[in-house]
Order: sequence, then structure tokens, then C-alpha cells
Amino acid sequence: MTSPPFAEELVALLPRLRRFARSLCGDAALADDLVQLACERALKARDLYEPGTRLDAWTFRILRNVWLDGIRKRRSEGATEPIDDAFDLAGEDGRHVAHASLAAGAVAEAMGRLADEHRRVLTLVCVEEMSYREAAEAIGAPIGTVMSRLSRARLALARQLGLADGETLLE
Repeated sequence: MTSPPFAEELVALLPRLRRFARSLCGDAALADDLVQLACERALKARDLYEPGTRLDAWTFRILRNVWLDGIRKRRSEGATEPIDDAFDLAGEDGRHVAHASLAAGAVAEAMGRLADEHRRVLTLVCVEEMSYREAAEAIGAPIGTVMSRLSRARLALARQLGLADGETLLE
């Protein structure tokens, strides 16, 4: 049995790429743009892909690099906050919505301050729901390294958010 063509495999990865991109940036429109750019790069570099290796790990790495390129660009241009991100839902408890929004922003900001290898592992395991083995293959590291980085990432994130052991952000 032959493997599906490269483009078909890439299309099958789109939902996972979107989830990963959304976990990186927290914005659906920006995540779609990131996925589009990553797919463009993957298609342009398809000759560099080694058949028989994990296409998902290769494309996740491309997506991560696209995201990092965007971060570097934004840092050099200066940060902006879109006003359209504000919640305006009838019937919602404004305090809860505001607190949840602040908490999400705090988590996103804290994740942005994590070391790249910690943020990547945290996103792959906790958001993308990859197993330790899958995450290890995606980043090209041993499972023990994934477990260690994940543990350090969780501790660093909790420390940055000022959480005590066992405390959650929305308590």
C-alpha cells in the first residue's frame, strides 16, 4: 500500500494545525493565517521532507517557526491590542467574563515568557493532547526530556501566574 500524496496528508493535518496555531496565538483569525503560511512553506519545501518520517512533526515545526517569525516581527514593530476582542454577550455575568478574559490573557502572556522548548511541549501535550511519545517525536527529543520540560513548564507557568500548589486560575 502506498502512502497518500503529500498534499492529501497535509490537508488531513489542517484541524490539528489549526488547534496548535490557536493555542500559540489565542486568536482564530491569526491562527488561520499562521496555518496558511505554514502550509505554503511546507508546500514550497516539500522536496526537503523525508518520506517515511512524521509529516505532522515536520509541519508543527514549520508552524512554530512561522509563529516565532511573527513574534520577532511584532517585537520590532511594537505590540497592539485589538479592540474587537472584548466580550459583549447578553445574559453573561460580566465579572466572570472579565475575569476569564483577564485569566486567559495572563496565561497567554505567561506562556509567552516561557522558554521556547517549555512552551512547545506544554502546547503539544496539554493543548494538542499529544502523548508524551508523540510530542517527543514532534520535537525530536527523548520522552524523558518531554516529561521533564513539561513538568518545568507547568511549574514555571504556575509561578508566573502566582498560583499555589493545587490552585486553579479561576478559583
